[in-house]
Amino acid sequence: MSLQSAPAGPPLDPEGPPARIAVITRIVPETPDSSTYWARFRVGEGEGYSFEPGQFNMLYLFGIGEVAISISSDPSHPQLLGHTVRSVGRVTNAFRNLRPGDEIGIRGPFGRPWPLDSARGGDLVVVAGGVGICPVRPAIEYAMRHREQFRRLVLLMGAREPSLFPYKEELEKWVAQMRRIGVELHLTVDQADADWKYDEGVVTTLFPKANLEPDRTTAFICGPEIMMWFAARGLLEVGVPPQRVHVSLERHMQCGVKLCGHCQMGPKFVCQDGPVFRWDEVGELLEVREL
Repeated sequence: MSLQSAPAGPPLDPEGPPARIAVITRIVPETPDSSTYWARFRVGEGEGYSFEPGQFNMLYLFGIGEVAISISSDPSHPQLLGHTVRSVGRVTNAFRNLRPGDEIGIRGPFGRPWPLDSARGGDLVVVAGGVGICPVRPAIEYAMRHREQFRRLVLLMGAREPSLFPYKEELEKWVAQMRRIGVELHLTVDQADADWKYDEGVVTTLFPKANLEPDRTTAFICGPEIMMWFAARGLLEVGVPPQRVHVSLERHMQCGVKLCGHCQMGPKFVCQDGPVFRWDEVGELLEVREL
């Protein structure tokens, strides 16, 4: 489906970043229900655009609607954006019809990023599950590029099964690069197949391999909410302070500027107060069912 001729454009909001137009350049299947859509801004559209790891954009499909998607690409190249989209709803399902050359609207970036500054000089531990790897990938890219800023960089990544690991085409390259620069990478799946050569079990079973030093550790956690709860609890149990444990939350966001209320979680608005939160800010809220 070509979206270039659709008459409707992305909504403009005077309180948020301007709407821009980007052109899809490449589409990479990641898991059975998700793909990464790579896009470059149309000439003159991307001037002044930059983002920080952990932020998200509002992506607009002309004539269909808008959806909040985490930026999953390298922040050092803000003119080439990657968004990994899981097809789970009306707008995200429509992404399946996109082809290279189609145009999309982009508003953003929005939200509070991963606090990389607070991790400098100490140990950065990233715990990610399934497509939860996508929102934390820019932070990993940054930390690898600035490896000297962190004493240790430990990545603990899991998925239910090997087919649900995103970025498989980059995995071997990552393994070789991380080994070269001294990054500790541990991978696991709940259910392994005959070709899987890493660990088997839920991602929290990797904690003993990390040999964490709690007083030096800053943790970034992203994945299904139940996985983040168990991971955060596990880190607290070994002594990591709750203010050094950070999670990225996902709620239904429609405006990005704290107006529509769809992403409200107690007193918090995920689109502006998050999506990245300290555990001492949201741990008790996540104990409340269906909040």
